[in-house]
Amino acid sequence: VQLQASGGGLVQSGTSLRLSCTASGITLERYAIGWFRQAPGKEREVISCISANSDDSPYYAGSVKGRFTISRDNAKNKVYLQMNSLKPEDTAVYVCASPCNGPLDYSGQGTQVTVSS
Repeated sequence: VQLQASGGGLVQSGTSLRLSCTASGITLERYAIGWFRQAPGKEREVISCISANSDDSPYYAGSVKGRFTISRDNAKNKVYLQMNSLKPEDTAVYVCASPCNGPLDYSGQGTQVTVSS
């Protein structure tokens, strides 16, 4: 089982992107899904997490709080990350994975987001 992130691209500072996370073989709604990012020379960080069945309030890292929104479309078995007011420091490879903490059970290839100033 792999989680596939898509929707990245090259954008200008201040604009928006929406990333999608899809999977086959599992029902995403049943799992906590996190969005992680890794910039060159930096460690991977979890920037947002949505709990299983969306039972709890989503988590956002301080660097993205107020700009990014995580959501689910259970009918499409997808998790999204809406990214607004993008900044050059948001440039990274973005990956969706589960769980949000500890060793990853499900992950996959990420999508590159590049924000130009």
